[in-house]
Amino acid sequence: MGDGHKVLCENRRARHDYHIDETYEAGMALKGTEIKSLRQGKGNLKDAFARVENGEVLLYNMHISPFEQGHSFNHEPTRTRKLLLHRNEIRKLSAATYQKGLTLVPLRVYLKRGYAKLELAIARGKKLYDKRDAIARRDAEREMARAMRQREKGE
Repeated sequence: MGDGHKVLCENRRARHDYHIDETYEAGMALKGTEIKSLRQGKGNLKDAFARVENGEVLLYNMHISPFEQGHSFNHEPTRTRKLLLHRNEIRKLSAATYQKGLTLVPLRVYLKRGYAKLELAIARGKKLYDKRDAIARRDAEREMARAMRQREKGE
């Protein structure tokens, strides 16, 4: 992501566990100590997920470590956070999650013009055989690339 965005934390398992259909950029309603802690790289999206409730998109289980200098102003590490999206985007997300098997998965948190943004994806869970197929395809591509390099060295 080389267009002035600093990635603060990433959910690497998401692309392995889900088929990503569509992505959205959402703002995050954060407290002061949360953004300070995120800027230090203390965020974790490992078990995080989002849900549409009462016309709002809420992010659950995102862990942001307490800020060292926060003292009494510190935040709850895994509190529920509100995501900021346009009303029509929330409507689309709501309609998508009512479909069978679709879920809202956070992919990464990054800074854009000083604000923390979350890349949110509409995703469909992969089955075990899909994961095995992806691993086999990746291994085959790696082998082909290795063979091509060997061939180029030999000539």
